[in-house]
Amino acid sequence: MASDETKIKSLGHVVVTGGSGFLGHHIVSLLASRNACSKITVLDLKPPAKPVNGVNYEQGDLTDSDAILKFFAKHKFEGVIHTASPIMVDSSNKNLAYRVNVEGTKNLLRASQETGVKGFVYTSSASVIHDTQSDLINADETYPLVMGKDQPEYYTTTKAQAEIEVLAANRAAAYPKFLTAAIRPSAMFGEGDVQLIPPSLGAYYKGQTKFQLGANENLFDFTEITNVAHAHHLALAALMATRDREDSGLAAPLEHEKVDGEAFFITNDSPVYFWDFTRTLWAAAGDTIRPDQVWCLSRDFGLFLASMFEFIFMIFGLGKPNLTRRQVRYACITRYYNIDKAKRRLGYRPIINLNDGVPRAVADALYRGVVVGQPPELKGKKLQ
Repeated sequence: MASDETKIKSLGHVVVTGGSGFLGHHIVSLLASRNACSKITVLDLKPPAKPVNGVNYEQGDLTDSDAILKFFAKHKFEGVIHTASPIMVDSSNKNLAYRVNVEGTKNLLRASQETGVKGFVYTSSASVIHDTQSDLINADETYPLVMGKDQPEYYTTTKAQAEIEVLAANRAAAYPKFLTAAIRPSAMFGEGDVQLIPPSLGAYYKGQTKFQLGANENLFDFTEITNVAHAHHLALAALMATRDREDSGLAAPLEHEKVDGEAFFITNDSPVYFWDFTRTLWAAAGDTIRPDQVWCLSRDFGLFLASMFEFIFMIFGLGKPNLTRRQVRYACITRYYNIDKAKRRLGYRPIINLNDGVPRAVADALYRGVVVGQPPELKGKKLQ
């Protein structure tokens, strides 16, 4: 469990891969605001939209193994937080997902081991135990990974493969002091979001809030992004504390306390009914539709419509339809997790609740003007 010492002791020089992206930026901002590191370096393909003061930003490609090794040798990092990953939009680009998620992670592990990195935290996904078909009820870390032919989402297979590599590198024979851990967040949202909030709000501006898939009896875990960043900080601090203890001759944590070599689910610890969450987003943007005005479509009918749309869009080369089978499945499935392990071993508790996080995320998306169909005058305008 996180102690006072792990909270106040510097993590040293930490590199955050993907630190210009959604999660990475929040991790960098949180670490900087807490003065948690002696230095923070970001490695990303693109420059930051909003640089954090005092942070060193560098551009680089994880798939270039030689360049990564030179980069690590130059900086001598003590800690790594690896969030970099392609956005899961184009599932057809399997080569990109594998090269970045699997080969890129292997390159980082090798560079970390060979240059003396102490702690390595990897951003995995809560989806690694989900087949996108079955309900997950209070699922925990004892559930097996779902990959290959059992995993419809190839991207998720690559995230699971990378997680295996990361945890296998923990205390490897050739580098017994190198410690690793994996964080598995569920359905992240928040300020800077591009995947969850904007398309959900788009349905409001298209006048689609009178419709609902399923009876809204399925609980789902959504996680505010600051909480995910907080969990990464706790995990790296715990790895560093373990390394310091062992280097000073003290005993390693007991099996039920250890963080190294472990994966942790991270949520807001408050599963909500799927459409309750969605309607909260819409209400924050101004929707006034009442539950008794909503038309409920069955899951099977939704899948039929989505299949038809996908076929028509494919035949005529129209891109991605507004309704897909994947969206229907997720809107109707139960998926929530047990985070007792993270509470016990990391000392994790959510620091931003859903009631505060949702309005903030909605206001941010509209301010950035990233919601299709939103009134143009809302861009750049602070909501009251």
